[in-house]
Amino acid sequence: MKAKIPDNLYFVHISIHGLIRGEDLELGRDADTGGQCKYVLELVKALAEHDSVGQVDLFTRLVADPKVSSDYAQPIEALGNNAFIRRITAGPRRYLHKESLWRYLDAFIDHSLALFRENGRLPDVIHAHYADAGYVGSRLASLLGCPFIFTGHSLGRTKLERLLEGKADRAKVERRYNLPARIEAEELALDSAAMVCTSTRQEVREQYSVYELYAPERMRVIPPGVDISRYSPPEGDNIPEAVSSKIERFFDHPERPAILAIARADEKKNLASLVHAYGQSKTLRDQANLVLVAGNRDKISELNAGARRVWTELLQLIDDYDLYGSVSIPKHHEPDEIPAFYRYAASKKGFFVNPALTEPFGLTVIEAAASGLPVLATNDGGPQDILGNCKNGVLIDPFDVPAMTEALEAAIANPDQWEEWSRNGIEGVNEHYIWAGHVDRYLEEAAEQLEGISQPHLITDKIRTSLPLADRIVFTGLEGELVDGDVEAIGYLREITGRNVPNMGFGIATGRSMKMARDLIEKHSLPEPDVFITQLGGEIHYGKRQVLDLSWEKHLAHRWEPDPIMETLDGVEGLSLQEETGHQHQFKISYNFEKGVAPKRREVQRLLRENNLPAKVILSQGKWLDIIPLRSGKGQAIRYVTMRWGIPADNVLFYARRGSDYEALSGQFLGVIGGDHGLELKTTTSLPRVYLAKKNNFAGLVEGIEAYEFEGKIRVPKSAEGLQLDEGEEKEAVLAPDMVVHTNDGD
Repeated sequence: MKAKIPDNLYFVHISIHGLIRGEDLELGRDADTGGQCKYVLELVKALAEHDSVGQVDLFTRLVADPKVSSDYAQPIEALGNNAFIRRITAGPRRYLHKESLWRYLDAFIDHSLALFRENGRLPDVIHAHYADAGYVGSRLASLLGCPFIFTGHSLGRTKLERLLEGKADRAKVERRYNLPARIEAEELALDSAAMVCTSTRQEVREQYSVYELYAPERMRVIPPGVDISRYSPPEGDNIPEAVSSKIERFFDHPERPAILAIARADEKKNLASLVHAYGQSKTLRDQANLVLVAGNRDKISELNAGARRVWTELLQLIDDYDLYGSVSIPKHHEPDEIPAFYRYAASKKGFFVNPALTEPFGLTVIEAAASGLPVLATNDGGPQDILGNCKNGVLIDPFDVPAMTEALEAAIANPDQWEEWSRNGIEGVNEHYIWAGHVDRYLEEAAEQLEGISQPHLITDKIRTSLPLADRIVFTGLEGELVDGDVEAIGYLREITGRNVPNMGFGIATGRSMKMARDLIEKHSLPEPDVFITQLGGEIHYGKRQVLDLSWEKHLAHRWEPDPIMETLDGVEGLSLQEETGHQHQFKISYNFEKGVAPKRREVQRLLRENNLPAKVILSQGKWLDIIPLRSGKGQAIRYVTMRWGIPADNVLFYARRGSDYEALSGQFLGVIGGDHGLELKTTTSLPRVYLAKKNNFAGLVEGIEAYEFEGKIRVPKSAEGLQLDEGEEKEAVLAPDMVVHTNDGD
């Protein structure tokens, strides 16, 4: 039985590279502004027209560059029917090609999260297009807990295979196109996608199948749509004189059939092979004209390197074959003139040729068919299915130039077949490739991924995780055993967090491993954390799916050298490495500390500095000594989490009980110290905004939540203006010097 499509759905589509705007797409401007941009834009517009869809956003990169239109610098652009382009800041303001974007994708994620918070609603579905968006979309969907759909459009492994067929140097090819990063992102997207949307069975069978994380049961073939209101057969005066003149000014015999190709000036579009096929045939040169529409150009020398190479080769071939008078190469065209190019070729009883090395979708093939123009198209990719459905032409081998020539000669010689192919194309597109049909099928498939998920995810509703929309958060450590009153306190803690979803988040900050933390959470029935900080800040995970924060890992790795640290401390009396399982981590080295024998914490710190090994040294309970990266620590990790998710420091409550907690108490957070704390208080300076609870363990945490009135309008009680000590102790207090983490290392 088909899943019921929910109402008021909120879709977010992500297409990061290229130049995307609601009107006048600059298709063919460069290799990044092609069919994908058009497909995504038209899908977004068509989705927004469906009765079940409440809102559709297209996330792309904001570009403020004087070399491109100012349209791409507008943060938001309305497309109608509650559909919008939302442009996200990521990296430099200037326009960048997709190969240069990888280092800025984490920034795109962070700014997208901030936008969700600002808008107060989470998406029901995230759909990412191409590898870079696949990385972003898979991370966002995992963080937000919503279904993820991926469309690769073109795949890195396929591209690499094709490029290497020409005996290219593998290392140079990988470096030029940043293929290792692209392929890894595609693997990640395939691993996390609930559904992979493809346009053809050939994509599934031959392209996705070469990936390690290929899962055919999650593949869905949904042919792309076309806006047939723009594409129609020639009739009357529906071919503007401006278009005819742009084409025919190159021809000696404009009455001849026109062989039309429309593609970016990109090597993989294989336009040179088409010129070879035409130029080598006297029959074609005498009986037909060739029209090459390959983007706009003013000066070839000013094009990007790839387009420059393509045009240089095309012009050389035109000269070599002496094709002057029979080849048209218009320099400029407007986006809304493209349909007229198809109609022109159809009016001349010509053909559309797509000779691409591989064609994932084949939108131009569909557009030509809707215009009544028969097609000869590459046998690699989408055209297999399109021509199979429409029966309006023949497939060609893009690597076999003589066979391409033969197919063109046969097509030109058979006018009766031309009429049949033209009719079939028009009928086939209306049956298989209109947007309304595509959207219906798309929503039916997407609805299966939405079953069991509450709708809609507004800020006032309970959602899968509080973190994206929380305006406050509680952090606590973990204890191995419960004490008197803890069962009741934990039950009340569950009530507090439950009734404050999504405003209040709940997090764990511990020195334990993730497995040990999860075991304790389940054992004691603690609230499900929105964020896990484990290994003293060595790892950050989000939500029940325990999504690892990769950006934090990269952050910690800076100047962290665990092997030299262990070599330096090897043999130091009173220090012995703790057992590997559960205690050691790539960003934490843990020692047993023999008090009175081992050197003091500050001496260990000094020893590391003398060996040019920047790190933090933490001593807890006088028993355990941990070495962690300079950028790590519970306090640093909490600050990172709250900044990333947009939670003010004044709205963070941290429950401290160990020496490793000091760092988180020394800033702007609201601190609570449990009655059974292991922190030694001495008369030095006061800690601001710290409440000393009378109760122990989790009962002390609940007491602190109530003292700060953390469920309502948060306030700092007078008793938290400085540590409240027992009678006889000094009012101003802090941790004992040998227990603190505080260093002069910039932490």
